[in-house]
Amino acid sequence: MKKIMIIGGGASGLTAAITAARMNPKAQICILEHKDSPGKKILATGNGRCNLTNRFQAMDCYRSRHPEIAEKILRQFTYEETLSFFSSLGLLFRMRGDYVYPRSDQAAAVLDLMLMETRRLGIQIQTGIHVERITRSAKGFCIHSSAQNFQADAVILSAGGRASSALGSDGSGYTLAKSAGHSLVPVVPALVQLKVKQHPYAKAAGVRTDAQVTAVIDGKPIASDKGELQITAYGISGIPVFQISRFAADGLRQKRNVQVVIDFFPDVKEEELLSLLKRRKEENTFLTCADFFMGIFHKKMIPRFLERADIRMDQKASGLTDRQLHRLVRIVKADTVTITDTNGFENAQVCAGGVPLTEIDPGTMESRCMRQLYLAGELLDVDGICGGYNLQWAWATGYLAGRACASSGHGDTGKKPKTSGKGKRS
Repeated sequence: MKKIMIIGGGASGLTAAITAARMNPKAQICILEHKDSPGKKILATGNGRCNLTNRFQAMDCYRSRHPEIAEKILRQFTYEETLSFFSSLGLLFRMRGDYVYPRSDQAAAVLDLMLMETRRLGIQIQTGIHVERITRSAKGFCIHSSAQNFQADAVILSAGGRASSALGSDGSGYTLAKSAGHSLVPVVPALVQLKVKQHPYAKAAGVRTDAQVTAVIDGKPIASDKGELQITAYGISGIPVFQISRFAADGLRQKRNVQVVIDFFPDVKEEELLSLLKRRKEENTFLTCADFFMGIFHKKMIPRFLERADIRMDQKASGLTDRQLHRLVRIVKADTVTITDTNGFENAQVCAGGVPLTEIDPGTMESRCMRQLYLAGELLDVDGICGGYNLQWAWATGYLAGRACASSGHGDTGKKPKTSGKGKRS
């Protein structure tokens, strides 16, 4: 009887366990989870609704030092196969554009169904187990933990990265991977808020506004995104900030000059905005600047823009010079703020960096450093943008690792377990 130990009971670990048990019903499979219950990070995804995956799958939605290897992996467990896998658990779906959610809009439903399947398949889950190291033994592996030691024929390492440590990702998986001979692409927070130096918009904290944000590293634009920007007391947040944050974080790690250029009026060109303000000036000469911009900009943003453009609030609109209007438009369309830090791993949704994909077999997720050791999930050097991509990576890598690990021989047999027919093992 093959003994498989899975270190980490998150999205990829649970998927690996279910797939391995379906592939090899005789295998003895155990998940070691160091939190008091598995899948806590699943519960937090999609603001508690669990954005399972995304119908739109393009490789520019994933970031890695080796995107060509990531693509090979993702092609083996597609969007359609993700839906089939969760359908086999009994989950119904709700589409929001290309985004896929459980029909109940509850992340708990996803986790509950996965845990129900682990019980049906006889998979053991031991919680409160912190794995300290993995060593090879004459019989396979010895897993040393804070509570006891475990023996295994094969190990799947799916312990996550360092993001959201309160939910279980404490970075210990990196230590275990390094002890097995792996190297690491430097790990930084991703999908995270950014802190701004001498934040000029701090007094507008709480404002949400459409904007385009562009990460600029040492004067060179690196990445850009558009959507709802959130102003915070310490900096900037919101999905467009999350999308560029991994580039800002890596720039900060390298001690480079990191800035973000913000366009607070992204759907209008500079000359169009300037013309609008000039027409408005001609029609509203009696107003002060504080009132002149009401209805164009958010009320809390008006004092901030005027201050940045060196225009007094009590100045009459009739006295606005062309130079002042040009300066104001430039601030609104392309204000530059300096980034001092991210909001840390504890507030990040995922990590960028990790074990290089060149150190695993993309067909099986088996380590090239240690046979019968498999790696899955966020531990690897792949991070996705917002929209279900990081979970798609977790499902795909967990599935491939579980499938290969459960085979009686070394590597991938090419056989796939069925993903439909809840009452029947395959």
